[in-house]
Amino acid sequence: MKRYVISVLVENHSGVLSRVSGLFSRRGYNIDSLTVGVTENPDLSRMTIVVRGDEYILEQIEKQLAKLVEVISIKHCDPQSTVFRELALIKVSAEGVARVGVIETANIFRARIVDVSVDSVVIEATGSEDKIASLIRLLEPFGIRELVRTGLSAMERGGGVLA
Repeated sequence: MKRYVISVLVENHSGVLSRVSGLFSRRGYNIDSLTVGVTENPDLSRMTIVVRGDEYILEQIEKQLAKLVEVISIKHCDPQSTVFRELALIKVSAEGVARVGVIETANIFRARIVDVSVDSVVIEATGSEDKIASLIRLLEPFGIRELVRTGLSAMERGGGVLA
């Protein structure tokens, strides 16, 4: 199964997220990740939805989304012409000399330390999914206590806009 990223521009009001996610569950499609946020226009929100399937499933998802009144625009994100980013917050054990290794690892990935305590640090990392996954693998030996990832956000390169 292939992975697809879909950007959806929707009206920004309560219930829209529920209707979109309900559409997926009713059809038996699984969402790998879903990010939602307000756009430059406070009346609109942008969803980035990651799904797995074939071309037929992608076509069906797009057709079903287009039927929702609140959906303004839908675009399948071509990996060659789209910027993808993800945010991760990672709480890592960092006692004694291990702290130096954790900080050095974070620096290699241009991640930021956003919280420090006696026995742990919280690292903020942004980048591609592969970059985040690599950072996590290198931090695992130190002991990851907690991890949260936002899922993908996507935007078309160049002058094109989702409107």
